[in-house]
Amino acid sequence: MRNVRLIICLILMFIEIRLAESFTSSVLCSRIPGLSPYQRQLCVEAPDAVVSLSTGQKLGAQECQHQFRGHRWNCTQVWKKDMFGHIVIIGSREAAFTYGITSAGAVHAITAACAKGNITMCGCDSKQKMQFSTESDSWKWGGCSADIGFGMRFTKKFLDAREIENDDRSLMNLHNNRVGRKIVKLLLRTECKCHGVSGSCAMKTCWKSLPPFHAIGDIMMKKYRKAKMVQATPVVMAMTSTGKINNGQLQLVLRRRGKLLQHTSVNSQKPKRMELVYLQHSPNYCDRDIASGILGTVGRQCNRTSTSMDKCDLLCCGRGYNTHQIVKSWQCNCKFKWCCTVNCDICTERTEEYTCK
Repeated sequence: MRNVRLIICLILMFIEIRLAESFTSSVLCSRIPGLSPYQRQLCVEAPDAVVSLSTGQKLGAQECQHQFRGHRWNCTQVWKKDMFGHIVIIGSREAAFTYGITSAGAVHAITAACAKGNITMCGCDSKQKMQFSTESDSWKWGGCSADIGFGMRFTKKFLDAREIENDDRSLMNLHNNRVGRKIVKLLLRTECKCHGVSGSCAMKTCWKSLPPFHAIGDIMMKKYRKAKMVQATPVVMAMTSTGKINNGQLQLVLRRRGKLLQHTSVNSQKPKRMELVYLQHSPNYCDRDIASGILGTVGRQCNRTSTSMDKCDLLCCGRGYNTHQIVKSWQCNCKFKWCCTVNCDICTERTEEYTCK
């Protein structure tokens, strides 16, 4: 009888703990702005994974600002208002990059959290250990391989859940989200550790690990420069005597230069799965337009002698720039004098800084 009571008490305690966790998750998730109903449900079910995903969003934001430093559009306004809502208003190349790097950041952060044991639903990739090397190989799978599968699945469910409009912009965002996820998987590295007597490498244990996120950002930037302009056209299901029939579904096809297609034809070409895609040409980003999320370049610091995008003539859009004389002072040539003082000289340096008019 005592055993039965003990079991019942343990069950009741477990239920109370689960209810408390569920209530805490519900309160936490209800306070996050910009979540769709399905995203809120996922948040309640896996709050630790959503916390890691938000870390990935910040990782993506930092990498975006790093890659676009010195450009007219430098990614500073992104994620200011709503971390999980729609990020960039205009469907431009910059929007394509932003969605791709956000998705990649989410996969990277969630997969890293799995390996550290910070998410209860995942851990190391057990499938990797089940793969056997041949007898002639001097290595074997071991360690903690990155569970990239869970990271990609959860990121897809969570980030793709907000794209419910089934319009051209949703298709664009879904495509670029997939590119971001795939890049992380393609850049997984194989790391190995040697085992043997006296430091020899008679046997190696190897595992799959995540790449540095800057490497992902560099690849994404190359894809940004080669991004393809697309448009959404109806998917033709059948041909009848009265014409073509479609079921209301849309698909992305490459937009021919200067031509806007009305429907999908035999010659319509779909974008490649690993290409970033965009719908609209980028504005020049010179003039401030808060409604579109464009800050302009007034007051931005530029480089007068640079040959890159941060050159004053380019960054300031031909408006000219202001020159500021900056004097910096610091203690230098410090010497210890017995006992017990330190005597220093005051060194100064005069520099010039340039900001756009």
